[in-house]
Amino acid sequence: MELDGPVTAGVGARRGTPADEILRLLDEALAAAGLDRSHLGRLATLDTRAGEPGPVAAAAALGVPLTGYPAAVLAAVDVPHPSAAVAAAVGTPSVAEAAALAGLPGGRLVAPKRASARATVALAAVPAAAAPTATPTTAPVTAATAAAAIRPGVPT
Repeated sequence: MELDGPVTAGVGARRGTPADEILRLLDEALAAAGLDRSHLGRLATLDTRAGEPGPVAAAAALGVPLTGYPAAVLAAVDVPHPSAAVAAAVGTPSVAEAAALAGLPGGRLVAPKRASARATVALAAVPAAAAPTATPTTAPVTAATAAAAIRPGVPT
């Protein structure tokens, strides 16, 4: 899939998950999607995990921002692999996939969730075909608009 813009990595992690575990899992997901760290634009997670040392250090190591979303926002995102266990634990049926997709209008999963012992990651981006295209607009040039462009602030 050709992408229009950077990839967002959604991260679900238990409290105390170290950055190296998140980074290892992220590298596996990127490689499986034919991507590498240079494609990342940000990490996203549950707001209650956004201050945890592991996700914070992972984002710092990658040089990308970390965005935290409330459980209610993540719960409203349609995902292919919801989990009743995750919903019971944190109030949303998905963290990694939902966080990857949140804030990406037209975004799609590039890689579904992938889990380690204490973390889960998923990748999302906007496919090039889904990116809105700008339509240039032009107005006719008249003597008055040309004069105004040449002499701004002077009435015509």
